[in-house]
Parts: sequence; C-alpha cells; structure tokens
Amino acid sequence: MTVTGIIAEFNPFHNGHRHLLEQSQGVTVVAMSGNFVQRGEPALIDKWTRVQMALENGADLVVELPFLVAVQSADYFAQGGVDLLAKLGVDQLMFGTEEVIDYQRLSQVYAQKSQEMEAYLASLPDKLSYPQKTQKMWEVFAGVNFTGKTPNHILGLAYAKAVAKRGLALRPIQRLGAGYHSESKSEQIASATAIRKHLDDRDFLAQTVPDSQFLEQASKVVWADYFPLLRYQILTNPDLTKIFQVNEELASRISSAIKEVTSLDELVELVATKRYTKARIRRVLTYILVQAQESPLPQAIHVLGFNQKGQDHLKTIKNQVQLVSRIGKEPWDSQSQKADAVYQLGNSAIKEQNWGRVPVRIEEEN
Repeated sequence: MTVTGIIAEFNPFHNGHRHLLEQSQGVTVVAMSGNFVQRGEPALIDKWTRVQMALENGADLVVELPFLVAVQSADYFAQGGVDLLAKLGVDQLMFGTEEVIDYQRLSQVYAQKSQEMEAYLASLPDKLSYPQKTQKMWEVFAGVNFTGKTPNHILGLAYAKAVAKRGLALRPIQRLGAGYHSESKSEQIASATAIRKHLDDRDFLAQTVPDSQFLEQASKVVWADYFPLLRYQILTNPDLTKIFQVNEELASRISSAIKEVTSLDELVELVATKRYTKARIRRVLTYILVQAQESPLPQAIHVLGFNQKGQDHLKTIKNQVQLVSRIGKEPWDSQSQKADAVYQLGNSAIKEQNWGRVPVRIEEEN
C-alpha cells in the first residue's frame, strides 16, 4: 500500500487542507507542527485540537514536528519534516502549491549539482536575505522564476532539496481558493489568514472550516498574549546570544528596540532589516520567548493521533523506529515540552499539553 506523507501546520485546519487530504493515496501520514509554527508565532489553537480535526478529515496518522524543526526557515523545516516522514516509511511527499511544476526534475537537478548550488549560494552578498539568495540559486541553476507571492511554491522547492537523496516521489497539488495571505471572505476555500482574521463570523467559519465547532470552542491565543512575557525575557536576560540563533547584532537590536515598543509588531518592524526578514525576526523572538537552546533533535517520534489504518501502519514499522505515545517522567524532547509549557501561559483555559496525554484516536465509519 502507498504511504503518503504530508508536512503541515493546520493553523487552523480548513477546507483547503481537507482538499489536500482527499487527494492522498493509501495511508496518509502527517508530520504536524506543535504549538508554535514556522513563521514564528503561536498556533491559533493547540496541537491536540488540530490533530482531531485532521483525523476527522482524512489523515490516518499524525506525528509531531519537534520545536526546533517546526520553527525554522523553509529549508530546515522541509528537511526536518522529510527526515521524520522517511523514518515512518512514506513513499511520496504530497504538498499544496501555487505553481504545479516538475518538482521531481528540480530535485534531480539538486541531487546532481548540490555542491555547485550551495557554493553559489554561499558566494552571494550578505546584503541579500537567505530567501533572496535561494531564489537566485534556483533561477540560475534551474530556470525557476519567482513572483514573491508564492510561499507554498518556495516551500515546495525546499521539499525538492530535502528529498533529493532519499528517493521519495514528490506529488504537488494545485492550491485552490484565495491567495496565501488573502483576507477575502468570498471563497469556500479561504486562506488561514482570512480565517484567523474573521473568527467572530460563525457563518464564514462554517463555510470554510470542516467541523468548525472544534475551532469555535477551542481556547485561542495570538502573539499579543505572550508579549509581556517576551518583554520580560528580553529585559532580564543578560546575554541573549545564548539563545538559539541570536547573534550579537540581533541581541543588540532587540535589546535596544524593546525599550521603545508596546507590541510585537512594532518590535519586529524596528529589528527587521533587508538582511533579517520579518519572518526570521519572529522566529528569533519565539526562541527568546521559550528560552530555546541549540540541542540535538529527538530520536523518538511523538505520536499525536491515529485511526485504525494509521495504527496498523505503526505496527508494520514499530521495530524500525522509536515511538513515544505518552509523555511521562522521561521527556520526549525538552525544547518542545518547554515550548508547550510557555504556550499554555497564553490562555489559562488551555489544557495540559504534555504530561499524561495520549494520542487522539478516532474510529473509522463503516
């Protein structure tokens, strides 16, 4: 049976995600971000609620991306997700994209020319951001052009690099509906951005989110809920360079800017430069918020949920990979669990995210 892998955030889960899952073949295994997501922000609703929604709408098995994979730039996010899914025996990686092109060919180009391409990347001037450097690399070596408004496509290129030496098939699916950052309410497949902006419109949620009651009833958080804690962490930390990915320049800019701002958005605006993108600054601020340290990624895989088909698949690989289905006295991943503890501080109604939690299980309808 084909095993299809998907790397996702589901922030929040919506009709576009359901459409993607409906295109899957065989067993569908999802590697999902935990309670903080790739752009450097807390997930709107907690990981357990998002797992429930995914399983109700086509996922068979959901596992957790560790914090230091989930909150990373596209290349590291993609590589970490692919590495995890490969351990779980996936045959193909499926993903939504604005531009359905021959990503498999691009993966082959990278497999053949990776050293040349990475050397070219390293030769580009530091005044360019890493995303800009990556775009130039693909333009030169593969003739890929960018509009700057295709974040899923850019992530697709990161997947092409990540699977280059693993032999996994890439299966792009045309992204439907509104654009990635669109706030439009006129389409049945709305963007996650629009859904997060219009949470008070129940009719809109019912139209765009499967099982929308899960989203409506869940305890929600936004960055503003954590800004006082972030401010405290910055003002009381004598050496921010000990935090993951914080260099002296960023430490100085952040320490200076925090004295002048009253919100996360203002802080990002002051610290960001052409070299340091806003997304990177948000990730760095997330690392500071949770006091993240560089550490090895966990060898074990944390299982968040499954149905019968997913459980059957786990049985076929249980002797090949270390699985964690309940976090007790021994930690699964200290960074992820610390991040979860901080996440709970954003809303007192959020339930315990780690200790004693067991995978979500749903029974398939006959």
